[in-house]
Amino acid sequence: MDTTSQTGTADAVVDGYLRADFPWYSLDEAWTGNRWLAPVGTSPDGTVDYGSIGHGDEPARSYGKQDPAAESRRYAVVVTVARRPGRRLGDGTGILDATSVSSAAWLAGSGLLAATELGPMAREMRQNWLDQQSTLAWDLADDLDGSGWSSLTLPVNGTPQPFRYRESEYGWVLAGDAPGVHLGAYGRGVSAYALGFSTVTDLGGYTG
Repeated sequence: MDTTSQTGTADAVVDGYLRADFPWYSLDEAWTGNRWLAPVGTSPDGTVDYGSIGHGDEPARSYGKQDPAAESRRYAVVVTVARRPGRRLGDGTGILDATSVSSAAWLAGSGLLAATELGPMAREMRQNWLDQQSTLAWDLADDLDGSGWSSLTLPVNGTPQPFRYRESEYGWVLAGDAPGVHLGAYGRGVSAYALGFSTVTDLGGYTG
């Protein structure tokens, strides 16, 4: 899945969600804590392909110093991925692979890794670690029926849906299907077993 994250102001982030041609999902109304938007991911032609809606504490992004509050952060992030067939870019420069539940699993796994605190570490060393772990995350995502995953059923808009689930020393990751999209999620300090998902009907309640 070849996508590029958009950056910009809070207004630009919200605009990315408004431009999407698929529904967004977040935790349902049982979650009463903080909610926030991460920048959307786009394909090279500018099409919005995925986005992540966070709940709870925003993950830290410190590299050169230890954050004493890192271990106490609690969050769950829902990754919505558009269902896309394999397609050729409009400018004829390449072909994008079809999206799948594995795409959602890899994006969730990569998100969890990016949110992981490792103590003081030079930026280059951390990037090397991320590259290595992201490759392992893709290998796992590409084998959702393998022993690295277990089954978990959670409600989506009130209807039970099957997901694939795994835990690691960094937190948990899950992935499955939802109406109109592939759905992934990752978190730390929040139990995945108690979660439910629902379609976002109003972005006004989110901050980024």
